[in-house]
Amino acid sequence: IDAGLYPLGSCTMKHNPRLNEKLARLPGFADVHPLQPVSTAQGAIEIIEALSNALLIMTGMDAIAMSPKAGAHGELCGMMAIKAAIEARGEGETRRVVLVPDSAHGTNPATAALIGYSVRSIPAGEDGIVSVEAVRAALAPDVAAIMLTNPNTCGLFEREIVGIADAVHEAGAYFYCDGANFNAVVGKTRPGDLGVDAMHINLHKTFSTPHGGGGPGAGPVALSSRLASYAPVPFVKREGGALRLVEHAEGNESFGRMCAFHGQMGMFVRALSFILSHGADGLKQASEDAVLSANYIRASLNDVMSAPFGDRPCMHEALFDDRWLKDTGLTTLDFAKAMIDEGYHPMTVYFPLIVHGAMLIEPTESESKASLDLFVMTLRDLALAVKAENRERFLSAPVHAPRRRLDETRAARQPVLRWTLPQPA
Repeated sequence: IDAGLYPLGSCTMKHNPRLNEKLARLPGFADVHPLQPVSTAQGAIEIIEALSNALLIMTGMDAIAMSPKAGAHGELCGMMAIKAAIEARGEGETRRVVLVPDSAHGTNPATAALIGYSVRSIPAGEDGIVSVEAVRAALAPDVAAIMLTNPNTCGLFEREIVGIADAVHEAGAYFYCDGANFNAVVGKTRPGDLGVDAMHINLHKTFSTPHGGGGPGAGPVALSSRLASYAPVPFVKREGGALRLVEHAEGNESFGRMCAFHGQMGMFVRALSFILSHGADGLKQASEDAVLSANYIRASLNDVMSAPFGDRPCMHEALFDDRWLKDTGLTTLDFAKAMIDEGYHPMTVYFPLIVHGAMLIEPTESESKASLDLFVMTLRDLALAVKAENRERFLSAPVHAPRRRLDETRAARQPVLRWTLPQPA
């Protein structure tokens, strides 16, 4: 992405610097093979070590698994480490429940179910955050962990996160933090200081590696000292000035592997380039600018659209609902389709699920004020067209795209899953 705003909320579609692409294509990185002797790939292994150390500093955690290849893959890794720790305590048969807020990414309950746990939902409050009281009410001897996103999918910082961590630990459970929205807090707060036991980091979001079109991604998982020994292999170890990959035979408590080799090498190069280019102050500034941009959009649209949590400042993404569309005969989907005709990819719609007709906008730190102003002007123009009852503009949209509206109901009920030759008339 290097040609304008891509406002998908909860996706952090920031600028992908071309410098990163140039570095990742250097022969020493692009042509390295995972099966060649480690002694001949010391530079590549050092990239993994340097990136690992940088991520540990930023998260305040004690160990890191670099092999997970996406955010959900990282969730699975962190939860498998938690499951291994619980089984090592002899509580594998009794602790089988994971607490998940109703505002969570769908991958959270899916991950818990995938490793054989059941899910107990925690309701977010009217202010969009999870309270300590709600967590305490759900805690019981059968709880293995909580999976909490911070900042959450409403674009809000979980203000009671430290109290939640304390309550979870007092109950003998672990705290998994979904790090999908880490871009809002890099250099501002460290998850390890908040009581987090495991958290994945989306390199393809926070650290600019491209993920349009489905990938490739990378989701390293930072672990606290309570879970460090259960980290998957391989991991890098420095001995006598040389680097090597520790394999399964030496990781006695490790739960195993997440993939065949060491992870997404090209993404490691890109992410480290982004980190070193910015430095500590630059990364902190990037988070501050991401939050500033989201709040600029929120404040600029508040008088023509409706926000579910009033004037409360957001973090990295601005959230609107569909109350302002009431009695217009139009929906969030209609508004999103009209954005296509204006040259913008729509924002994330109908998520988070706890906000009716949600419209989630994440501008990231990449956009200039001029870019934000153009986007705001476009959305204000559309909002005013709604108020002017120009319904046809929305119901027929998009009219300038290569494909018009699809019959989504028919597509769901009568799916055509493979192409066949057209039959003669």
